[in-house]
Amino acid sequence: MTRPSLHPLHSARRLSAPALALAAALLAAGCSFAPPGPPMPTVAAVDVDRYIGTWYEAASIPNWFQAKCASDTRARYRRQDDRLEVFNSCRRADGSLDSATGVAEVVPDSGNAKLRVSFFRPFYGDYWVLALDADYRWALVGEPGRRYGWVLSRAPNMAAADLETALARAQALGYERQAFKATPQSPSPAP
Repeated sequence: MTRPSLHPLHSARRLSAPALALAAALLAAGCSFAPPGPPMPTVAAVDVDRYIGTWYEAASIPNWFQAKCASDTRARYRRQDDRLEVFNSCRRADGSLDSATGVAEVVPDSGNAKLRVSFFRPFYGDYWVLALDADYRWALVGEPGRRYGWVLSRAPNMAAADLETALARAQALGYERQAFKATPQSPSPAP
């Protein structure tokens, strides 16, 4: 059995050595805090073959390194040996594109619903699938501390009813619903 992996919509690329050291320290520190609230449940199982492909960010509580992203945030997942390769891209306010490539590994015994993702090896972050449409049209992804979260859609523009369902689930899981901000998507999204 191969060990597939996934990743959230992060965008961190060329960092200077001090910035990379700071990023690694912040990521390590962030991983050490106990999550607030009750334990975070995930979906029972994720069919990785159905999950791979392109996802568009509809809304998010962004991670710190997504600050430069203004629109067209998306992620593409594909198998790479026993992991998944994650390619994230977004458009900056000046119109330029930003991208990053990372890897993800499935957490054993999680039904593929919990992944560890890295854009700064050897540091990994949590990527948990918290809600998933039966047809894999949208997903709610987060981490156990509820500091970050993403509503993802297979289409650049997510149906309002699906977004409502995803945000209601996020709120039921202890996220602050108003913390999620819409992510603009152009008619012709970034490559």
